[in-house]
Amino acid sequence: MLKSFRSTPRNWEDRITHIGLILVCIFAVLPIATTLLISFRGQADNIRKPPIVFPCDTETSAFSFGDCRWAVEGYQRVFAPKPDEDTLLGFKLTGNMVNTYIPNTMLYASVTSFLVMVLASLAGFAFSRFKFKGHDALMAALLAITGVPLLTNILALYQMAITMRKNLPIFDDRLFLIFVYLGFFLPISVWILKGFFDAIPPELEEAAIIDGTTRLGALIRITMPLALPGMMSVFLLTFVNVWNEFIVAYLLVSKNEFKPAMFGLYDFLSQNIINLQVLAAACVLIASPMVILFLFTRKTFFRAMAEGAVKG
Repeated sequence: MLKSFRSTPRNWEDRITHIGLILVCIFAVLPIATTLLISFRGQADNIRKPPIVFPCDTETSAFSFGDCRWAVEGYQRVFAPKPDEDTLLGFKLTGNMVNTYIPNTMLYASVTSFLVMVLASLAGFAFSRFKFKGHDALMAALLAITGVPLLTNILALYQMAITMRKNLPIFDDRLFLIFVYLGFFLPISVWILKGFFDAIPPELEEAAIIDGTTRLGALIRITMPLALPGMMSVFLLTFVNVWNEFIVAYLLVSKNEFKPAMFGLYDFLSQNIINLQVLAAACVLIASPMVILFLFTRKTFFRAMAEGAVKG
C-alpha cells in the first residue's frame, strides 16, 4: 500500500535551497546568454526599439523558427578573414584580436602562471618544512603584501618602466609585465601552497631519503605529486587573473603590438561604439579560452578548493 507523501521541514528546506540555487544560476547565466545572443544578431535587430530577444519575428508572427535572422557579422569583423591561396583553408584571419591581442595574453598568462606555480611550490615547501630565523616575520610580510592592491603601485611601476626603457637597451615590455604579474601573484600563492605542504606528512620524504634519494628528489617524486591539486589551483587562479587584467598592461606596455586581449576589447569599444554585435563577438572570443580551460580542469580545481578548505 502506497504511503501518502507528506511535506516535512527537511523537504521544504531542500526545495528552498534548490529554488535559491536556480535563481543564482539564472542571474549568473543571463549576462552570458545575452552577450551570446547579441553576437549572433545583426545590427538592425540589436538597435530595435522595443528590443527583442530572438530575431525570429515576422510581420504576421511574434516568433517563427524558420524565419530567424541569425548573423555572424560581428565575428566576421573580429576575425577579419581574407582569401589566401597559400594557406591550407584558403583564407587567413587578419583581425588584431586573433593575431595580436589574444596571443599576447596567452603568453603573459601562461608564462606568469607557470613561474608562479614553480616558485610558489619551492617557497611553500621551504616555509612548511624548515624553521629558520625570521620565518614568521617573512610569512607575515608575504601576507601583508597580498593586501596591497596592484593599482597603488602603478605609479612607481610606470616610472620604473620609463626609466628602464630609456637606459636598458635590452628592455622588453613583455618581460617587464610578466615580472610585475609574478611579483603581485606570488605571495598569496606561497601561502596557498604552504597549506597544502603542511598537510602532507614529512615522514614520506624521510622514508624516500632513507631509500637513497635526495631532498630535492623526494620533493619532486613524492611531495609535489601529492600537492598537485594545490599547484593546479594556483596555476588556474593566476591564469584567470592575468587573463582578465587590463589597467596595468594598458599603462605599462608602450607598444600596441604587445597589448593584451582586454586592450583589444577596449580598442574595439572605441571603434564600434554602436556595433554591439562586434563588441559581443569580441567578448565571446575572449571568454571562450577561460570556459574551455575550466571545462577540462574543473575536477582538479574543485578538488583543490575542497581539500584546501578541509586543510585550512
